Amino acid sequence: MIDFQTDPSRYRHWKLAFNGPIATLSMDVDPDAPLLGGYELKLNSYDLGVDIELADAVQRLRFEHPEVKVVVLRSGKDNVFCAGANIRMLAKATHGHKVNFCKFTNETRLAIEDASAHSGQRYLAAISGSAAGGGYELAECTDHIMLIDDRRSSVSLPELPLLAVLPGTGGLTRLTDKRKVRRDLADVFCTTEEGVRGSRAVQWRLVDEVVPPSTWESRVKDRALAMAATSDRPDAEGILLAPLNRTIGADDIRYSHVRVSLVRAERRAEIIIEGPAALPKIVDAACWSLVFARELDDALLHLRLNEPDLGLIVFRSEGDPAKVLAADASIAGDGWLQREIRLYLKRVLKRVDMMARSLVTLIEPGSCFAGSLAELVFAADRGIMFSGAKSGHNGGAATLHLSPMNFGPCPMGNGLTRLETRFLGEPDSVARAQAAIGQAISAEDAEEMGLITIAYDDVDWDDEVRLLLEERTSFSPDSLTGLEANLRFAGPETMETRIFGRLTAWQNWIFQRPNAVGENGSLKRYGSGQRPTFSTERV
Repeated sequence: MIDFQTDPSRYRHWKLAFNGPIATLSMDVDPDAPLLGGYELKLNSYDLGVDIELADAVQRLRFEHPEVKVVVLRSGKDNVFCAGANIRMLAKATHGHKVNFCKFTNETRLAIEDASAHSGQRYLAAISGSAAGGGYELAECTDHIMLIDDRRSSVSLPELPLLAVLPGTGGLTRLTDKRKVRRDLADVFCTTEEGVRGSRAVQWRLVDEVVPPSTWESRVKDRALAMAATSDRPDAEGILLAPLNRTIGADDIRYSHVRVSLVRAERRAEIIIEGPAALPKIVDAACWSLVFARELDDALLHLRLNEPDLGLIVFRSEGDPAKVLAADASIAGDGWLQREIRLYLKRVLKRVDMMARSLVTLIEPGSCFAGSLAELVFAADRGIMFSGAKSGHNGGAATLHLSPMNFGPCPMGNGLTRLETRFLGEPDSVARAQAAIGQAISAEDAEEMGLITIAYDDVDWDDEVRLLLEERTSFSPDSLTGLEANLRFAGPETMETRIFGRLTAWQNWIFQRPNAVGENGSLKRYGSGQRPTFSTERV
């Protein structure tokens, strides 16, 4: 089982150090600690295990260290910043593992950019040694890239000439969209094994400045302090992200507010979210919004990597909608922790959007799909609501509740809210939904407003839901993945949607081609002294 839970006391690959407003996050990969075994993580190359630690560090810096205004990313090894994804790992991994590895790595890098853009915690890359492939892609995620001018340190994206694949974690997209590198220069850069160094790297906008070795350390410190001066992070005490209360059984996973039922015979996972037990009193590490988000995030990652055959996720909820709305209101203020929790909810919901699983949300009597939880209705491929009273249930009819959380704080990767994406070209429908904030919306009204797919009464509910779930799991998983990925991200294209929707689509296709992964392909023959054999057919 791949476990995404860790903490700094267990890091094998990263080191954190603190000096006032500056944190240094040093990559010092243990070559003898690969996640899957059978390969060495040489030259600060990484696998999913390295990135799990990085994601944890990024998260803890945001929540546990509000005093940190700048994070300096650098290497803990001489003469190498990072050699990128480990090639032996890529060569032996299943295609599914490679896809999910790239997806998680992309999400982690976007979390770094989110911290810079919205949390006031900015990132600086201090490159000493070679930054190749994923190593340079990691540097691209930062706000400012410094390169030591020592005649051997360089940046490169050599995947095409060396491995017959593409840089899969946003490297190409960030070259053009973020760093504004000219197309022809980017073409040269991505087809040159040795990369670019010195003043040319600045001229091509691959880095922001080059620094002579004599002033390297002082310039890195000065640059970090200057960036820190622009941050609005407070000198406050952080909160501890304690280990999750989690029990993993043979057919279920239980957390304090989330339960996951694994219905393997029907290739389905059911995620049941329990709303707050009481009205919120204070916002701290134990508040429902944060704990629920952490638990749902962990459950999604577990399903993604450890349960690949469960192609359908059904969301259910239990609780009092009023308490969910109160929890939303408690994190709506201007405090740094309230902001971080909202931003984390946004990232978790984006993880929902990116699940290569069919998503169905069932709104039943006793449900609490309100505000932030209602986003799971709008994220789903189908939202089904129970209409009227339910036999044997005395809790009243199912209702749907909207809050300000549905109209801005949790945008999708396309920059729009889920309701704006749902009602693309229908601004009046969005306005009508917003006017319903504070109302208990019935199944009939929700269907008429377009907030759900369909409503069923007590007579039809069991049969119709059963038929829907059975039909969904009978379809081709490959076709469903393509269908859902196309339909979920309507609207404008952004750097984020290009990374996931365009770059990774091509990368994933290329990773299945014989030129890359065949017995005579680049990944299999890399380091053997034998040239790869390419099919010359263009398709």
